[in-house]
Amino acid sequence: MKNPYVNQKAVIDKIIQETDTIKTFCLKPEQPFGYTCGQFAELMVPGVGEAPFAMSNPASKPEYLQFTIQNVGYMTNRLHSMKEGDVLGLRGPYGNGFPLEAFKGREMLLVIGGVGFPPARALLYSLLEQKASYPRITMCYGARTPADIVYKYQIEDLRKDIDLLCTVDKADKNWKETEGVVTVLLDKVTINKSKTTAVVIGPPIMMKYATLKLKELGFKSGDIYLSTERKMYCGIGQCRHCMIDSLFICKDGPVFTYEQLENLPDIWE
Repeated sequence: MKNPYVNQKAVIDKIIQETDTIKTFCLKPEQPFGYTCGQFAELMVPGVGEAPFAMSNPASKPEYLQFTIQNVGYMTNRLHSMKEGDVLGLRGPYGNGFPLEAFKGREMLLVIGGVGFPPARALLYSLLEQKASYPRITMCYGARTPADIVYKYQIEDLRKDIDLLCTVDKADKNWKETEGVVTVLLDKVTINKSKTTAVVIGPPIMMKYATLKLKELGFKSGDIYLSTERKMYCGIGQCRHCMIDSLFICKDGPVFTYEQLENLPDIWE
């Protein structure tokens, strides 16, 4: 039986500066790292520690992984100080992914906030690889400011394949699109709610109000999927840090339907 605590080595092949505080790390693992979009991995900085992060590359390319990571604390600060050619530890994948087969034949609506874009990008890659299976793909993406938008270089290319609306909480003089929180975009899109599956990813407070807005629009709880990394740490349900009631986010999630969570306490904390 494979020891779940054993890492494989992964070399940092390329680093992309997305924003002032966000970098994408492109890794070459020793062995192909097969996963399903929505799952996550544990990245280990030698001598420092480890933390869980979702992959943001196409799941069909397990030999070249991408992780888009915000510098928010001690471990991520040390990670951000690393250079191309440095070596990380990698273990996983963990958790469940998005049920792509269940999505087939449905219109897809992605409501994404901030650094929720990385796991959403992995999902988008999988959807677009079988685009004919999904009658329509719409994405509403919100960031704090224009400078905080990740993957700026992909936005226009994505618009060739999906309906993509963007908003920022605070615009600057050059911003030409919507200003406001991401939920305002839901009033701008055409939604056939009986034939649409919604996916919500982002900071907890954004996910809360986006989910409530979707419910207000008439979505069933079972048609709203959430990807939450709420307080995950070990990745395998041993530290009990990410428990909600009897559920482990790392083992039973991080992908849930809102129907699975809506009657549990403190799901947005």
